[in-house]
Amino acid sequence: MSKHKGGSLRRVSIKLRSRQALTAYAFLIIPLLFFVGIRIFPTLYAFAMSFTVIGEEGRSLGNYMTMLQDAEFKRSLLNTFLYFIVTVPIQLTLGLLIALAIDRVNRFSWFYRIMFFLPYMTSIVAVSWVWRLLYDPHNGVLNQVLKWLHLPQQDWLSDPKLALLCVSAMLIWQMVGFSMLIFLAGLKGIPKQFYEAAKIDGANKWRMFWGITFPLLNPTIVFLTVIGAIQTLQIFTQIVNLTGGSLAR
Repeated sequence: MSKHKGGSLRRVSIKLRSRQALTAYAFLIIPLLFFVGIRIFPTLYAFAMSFTVIGEEGRSLGNYMTMLQDAEFKRSLLNTFLYFIVTVPIQLTLGLLIALAIDRVNRFSWFYRIMFFLPYMTSIVAVSWVWRLLYDPHNGVLNQVLKWLHLPQQDWLSDPKLALLCVSAMLIWQMVGFSMLIFLAGLKGIPKQFYEAAKIDGANKWRMFWGITFPLLNPTIVFLTVIGAIQTLQIFTQIVNLTGGSLAR
């Protein structure tokens, strides 16, 4: 009798798990179809179209050969690499330093989080135009400060060499709050027992940072580096609104 009852319970359990799995797949299939139709299919179709040359039949690498021989493309590729080298390391460093400081604050830590995270939530176009006013060669704040210091004023956004640094400065200012928030989450995930054991062993704060904090934040650093690389490849709105495209000239 008990065996029969146990077999019945197992069958009921299997049926229940099967129904739960079917329900989960039913809910997943709709966003999956949407993702395939909106993201994957257009991407593959655009990739196939990239091998098509107007006026020619069949597929060829003509478009890619033309692109690789184009001087503006090479310049844009170099600027993208330089932008990544300048922006991402500084952004991560400042975000980590701010996160370490806020993590040690006992009162009003929520206020500092909001203040540093606000620029990230602000519209990219609005931020770009505010910084464009700061960089204005005639009435901008930066040139007014240089004038007050009796230093030569700069045409910040027209000079391609300075434009790269100007865009990098704005993006660092806007994105550092995001890095700070992710680093704070990583810091909260480090067990306090590690630091207590290190204190008992006589380790100072510097040794605890390099021996405990930094190694355990490696996944967070990798994540933010990948996000920074993606943002570097997708950057467009900021350059257009700030420089009108002079960064790539």
